[in-house]
Amino acid sequence: MLSSSVVDAAERARALEAAGVDGVFSFENAHDLFFPLVAAAPVCSLDLMTNVAVAFPRSPMHLAHAAYDLHLLSRGRFRLGLGSQVRAHVEKRFGATWGRPVAHMREWVLAVRAILGSWQDGTRLDFRGEYTSHTLMTPAFNPGPNPYGVPKVLVGALGPKMNQMAAEVADGILVMPFNSDRHMRERTWPAIEAGLAAAGRTRADIEVTAEVIVAVGRTEEELAASRAALSLLAFYGSTPAYRAVLEVHGWDDLQPELNARSKRGDWAGMTKLISDEMLHTLAVHGTPDEVAAEIIARYGDCDRICAYFPGYPAGVDLIADLAAALKKAGTQ
Repeated sequence: MLSSSVVDAAERARALEAAGVDGVFSFENAHDLFFPLVAAAPVCSLDLMTNVAVAFPRSPMHLAHAAYDLHLLSRGRFRLGLGSQVRAHVEKRFGATWGRPVAHMREWVLAVRAILGSWQDGTRLDFRGEYTSHTLMTPAFNPGPNPYGVPKVLVGALGPKMNQMAAEVADGILVMPFNSDRHMRERTWPAIEAGLAAAGRTRADIEVTAEVIVAVGRTEEELAASRAALSLLAFYGSTPAYRAVLEVHGWDDLQPELNARSKRGDWAGMTKLISDEMLHTLAVHGTPDEVAAEIIARYGDCDRICAYFPGYPAGVDLIADLAAALKKAGTQ
């Protein structure tokens, strides 16, 4: 993660680049997620990504302009990651419309790509869909071709329908972090392969990023602190959309209990329901070398790894050790 705010994003980007990471991401929290990337782009050579921008409350035109400018500012290092969020947040927090999320997301990806493509190639903008239409682009609002090309549009996905759709139309897939190697093998990869086949595409046509909840430490004290990642596992596990991951492992009965406790605000009680087996299955826990080896074993077929360090202070030096271990493990 880059930063939760634009205020310290530039300093954080420099520090993470020095630590040896290849890229950073921003996500929707209490601040705008595009601003930190704007601050980071001129001061580093890292790849930059929204992970993820909630799509439906934003017009595809707004998303296309933001993606174009960040790609230009970063000299071709930006990826636009889009996600659907859940109905309650889309409707009650953003005041936006919730439709059929897979079909809705398909249109948003296609619309953004159509807008970017019209600017890049000089073709007439003529996108017409169920949820959005874009048929007007006058010269005053057309930035023209981007010298760094068209930025990639990626989709955050977990369920098979969203993964299949993303494999059909997007430039890449961000496999959401509440996941396991078994769920990846049994549900995610088959859906991706089905989407590629349906669109007549090949594996080379998309970029697959595995997002991983990492609980890493070099000492007993750091390893103990990293167990704070249990709280994120409990939060994800309470969400009905993530029940399928628990189901693969026979833990699906846990989801309603986690959800009920979340509604009561019993966050501590939720965390206590996450066992060590779940921690080691749904996250990756251990020393930098142990974590790196496990990530490669689980997700070595992916193009990129995106690491989360939730709930505990993973300092830049610890991140540097993990980055070095990952690069070493990836070449063995």
